[in-house]
Amino acid sequence: MNILIIEDEKPAARLLQRKVEKLGLQVNTMLHSVEEAISWFQNNAHPDLIFLDIQLSDGLSFEIFEQIDIKSAVIFTTAYDEYALRAFKLNSIDYLLKPIDEEDLEIAVNKFKARNQAQNISLDFEAIKRMLVNPVEKEYKKRFSVKIGQQLKVISIDEVECFYSENKGTYIHTLDNRDYLIDSTLEVVEAEINPKDFYRVSRKFIVPLKAVKEIQVYSNSRLKIILPTYKDDEVIVARERVGDFKEWIG
Repeated sequence: MNILIIEDEKPAARLLQRKVEKLGLQVNTMLHSVEEAISWFQNNAHPDLIFLDIQLSDGLSFEIFEQIDIKSAVIFTTAYDEYALRAFKLNSIDYLLKPIDEEDLEIAVNKFKARNQAQNISLDFEAIKRMLVNPVEKEYKKRFSVKIGQQLKVISIDEVECFYSENKGTYIHTLDNRDYLIDSTLEVVEAEINPKDFYRVSRKFIVPLKAVKEIQVYSNSRLKIILPTYKDDEVIVARERVGDFKEWIG
């Protein structure tokens, strides 16, 4: 089976490649722009399956289909909100919301495998494009409100040194060395903040790239992160997350 990934960011493409190959499939090619994809399709046989990001570095991936008659099955990988994604169910197209969950990926791949490979694939990309004429980019949280006594304090996302969980509570630790209890969980926070700026290094910590002061090699193939002011506990990158973390930091 010939599989192609067209993804804006190389680290995201490599991460998806690893997840796909964990399912026993082989990714043959990875591309990152409209121009690169058009050139590739003009000179290569079309793959069986394409994992396709909508927003590429030089435009929308729909521009590829305006010049190339794609004969492949397509699974979209996208950060668009759920309400706009009904379009991707046209003609048996599937989609995966970023960050891509491995269980959702496996379901989508199994769905593709179950299809009759001999059937002609006719995808109405124009219909999909029309439904996304005015797409709404995901808005990430820019501030958090915390209760201090009888007052509310607003903390800008730029003030955050880390998020952490402790004794069933979730806290913000700020760059001025203060801690604030928030009415949320790390899982919810992780979904609300920009994954380009923040990374969940373990079950206990989410850290912003700009607050990483130093990275040290730690025991059992793990990494230790030194933050500017947080000293209450060691911030350790879990072993299973080290590879992704290294790609995240570039």
